Amino acid sequence: MGNNSMSRKIVATFSKPTLILLTAFGLTGIGQAQDSKTSYAKMAPIAQYLMTEQNEVALARSAAPASISGDATIVVLKQHGYETAVKGKNGFVCIVERSWMSPFDWPEFWNPKMRGPICFNAAAVRSVLPYTYKRTEMILAGLSKTQIMDRLKQAIASKEVPALEAGAMCYMMSRDAYLGDSNGHWHPHLMFYGPRSGGEDWGADLSGSPVMLNPQFQNSPEPLATYMVAVDRWSDGTSAPIH
Repeated sequence: MGNNSMSRKIVATFSKPTLILLTAFGLTGIGQAQDSKTSYAKMAPIAQYLMTEQNEVALARSAAPASISGDATIVVLKQHGYETAVKGKNGFVCIVERSWMSPFDWPEFWNPKMRGPICFNAAAVRSVLPYTYKRTEMILAGLSKTQIMDRLKQAIASKEVPALEAGAMCYMMSRDAYLGDSNGHWHPHLMFYGPRSGGEDWGADLSGSPVMLNPQFQNSPEPLATYMVAVDRWSDGTSAPIH
């Protein structure tokens, strides 16, 4: 994602032969580090970002084990924004995020093929998911990146968006996620949210630490820090060895 210093830090967490690039959701791509030959200079027609509801529900559920996603609320992207497709009962919300949830300066910000299935817990539903809805609403309204950043700053200053809640986290364990042309799939992992930080308080990116600081919001208006911990199983229970 253009953050070379962060890439070097994350590389240190894995074996040297493994080439790692940052993706739109702050993840890392392994073994697929070829440069994209496709230009994503502007937003594609909205139809290219959409899926059938049935397929999107299934992909959203795949973000977490069935014991969690089976009782979760599922929201899907429609022409004018996200809508609830399935009403859940456990407080989790599963969603497929699109490329515009990446850092604003990432070359694949407009990549219509990207799909990031995520299951947010209740604390994240109340205090992190609103940013997904906000960005998406403004994207679909045709606002520029500069306009979106300005309006996010205004929304935060006016407390239009709730403050981050303690314990906010999410699951990203889908083997069917597509996280960019250069990255494809990465390890299943969990993400935890905290106030904006360089990661020192979590020991993120230190030698031997399993915690990685996700750069998703580091240079964006959202006042969040996101931490990733890779796990060795996909949501369906199959093995995903950590390299």
